[in-house]
Amino acid sequence: MPERLTDRETSMLAVDTQHTPGHVGSIDIFRIPDGFDPQSLVELIRSRLAFVPRYRMRVRNVPGGLAAPVWVDDEDFDLNYHVRRAALPRPGSWQQLREFAGRVESRRLDRSRPLWECYLVEGLADNRFAVVSKTHPVLIDGVDAVDLAQVLLDTEPDPDEEDFGADWEPAAEPRPVDLVLSGLQEGLADSEALVRTAQRTVTGALGAMVAVGEAVGGVGGAFGDLASLALRRSRPRLDSPLAGPISQHRRVAMEVIELARLKELNALAPHRTINDLVLAVVTGALRLWLAARSEGVVQRPDLLALVPMSVTDESEEVLAPGTKVVGHLMALPIGEPNPKIRLDQVAFGTHAHTDRGRAVDARTLSDLAGFAPGTLHALGVRVGGDLVRRPHDLLITNVPGPQHTLYAGTAELVASFPVLPLEPGHQLAIGITSYAGRVCFGLVGDRTGVADLDLLAECLHSALAELEAALGSADAEQ
Repeated sequence: MPERLTDRETSMLAVDTQHTPGHVGSIDIFRIPDGFDPQSLVELIRSRLAFVPRYRMRVRNVPGGLAAPVWVDDEDFDLNYHVRRAALPRPGSWQQLREFAGRVESRRLDRSRPLWECYLVEGLADNRFAVVSKTHPVLIDGVDAVDLAQVLLDTEPDPDEEDFGADWEPAAEPRPVDLVLSGLQEGLADSEALVRTAQRTVTGALGAMVAVGEAVGGVGGAFGDLASLALRRSRPRLDSPLAGPISQHRRVAMEVIELARLKELNALAPHRTINDLVLAVVTGALRLWLAARSEGVVQRPDLLALVPMSVTDESEEVLAPGTKVVGHLMALPIGEPNPKIRLDQVAFGTHAHTDRGRAVDARTLSDLAGFAPGTLHALGVRVGGDLVRRPHDLLITNVPGPQHTLYAGTAELVASFPVLPLEPGHQLAIGITSYAGRVCFGLVGDRTGVADLDLLAECLHSALAELEAALGSADAEQ
């Protein structure tokens, strides 16, 4: 029989709704090489699908819900549906790209097809094009299944791509009767299978209540909210300035900080990591942004962020991105006015998870095979969807990538911005990817609730300047 979805993956699909689609996205910027043919990128994707089989599979439910859904080859797989071409009015600006990405990332993936899409966006200024993608985290476990970008990008430009997937033929889908019989057999052979079936039935019913609540509002909406809480258990803090209703529309912002500036700060604060510095910059930016919104930062000591981290036991080696990713709840001290003290408090928080395992260092993660950040961001979102009982204000994923140039065919990857999904009741999420000397911030906000998302992006630079001034003055005093 085909591979079954895990109970965790089934639950993730149940709570994926029009208002809170669960896919993870990215905005990748490429430099156009001489003689570039956009169709060559489509053919490159077609070839590399052989290394990510789930990208040609869809989810098939078992009649009567007698067992978990299964992965089956999509007999009608259509690459032209999943890889689409679009264009901005030349010369396309970053603002136009952000608007395009916001519209694309707002739409839920079609459940009847493999759960991914990407858009080749032409017309960008400065001889650039973009690939805007979205992939559901159920496709990615970090070990047997990884993000498409992890197998798409190479360390050298390669105009002559071997067609690895030329001989692919979909396996025949199982008949409904076979799915039912296999589900019954599993139930008879495994006493716990009946319990899991009952749990999936409840999960499916709660997921339907969430969808109905979104559609009708009112009393139905109240029941939908209760169902959402029962399914996800993670929720915003009641007094959070980042909490609020989630619409069907998103805003996306992108910002870049040169890694060299953070390394200069690291030299002034050698006992702090680059990760500490990045989170301190995010904390300072949130403080400035909320102050501009008159959110009463002084009265609020912190924001509580869910920050997934890759960890391993001392005796283990990191062999794949999905070795172990755990959710770490961390206080971001936005109430602290001194940038240096904020950095110290952030550093203390990042080191407070050591009882859960040893943190995997950035160099080890960035040296994993292929371009692993997309996989790790997806794993971070999977962790965020787990049963985190403590309320939190926002999700932040921070993933180090390789510091050498990568290519899709002959096109050079210039920057990569993650686009995270919004959790129910959470109006903001922040993804961070470092690559080739740049730290790329992808900010996602509810279009109505976070109308000033661009201001938060600008505050990242102001917060970095604050930290530079504070550490510089402290160094001069020594």
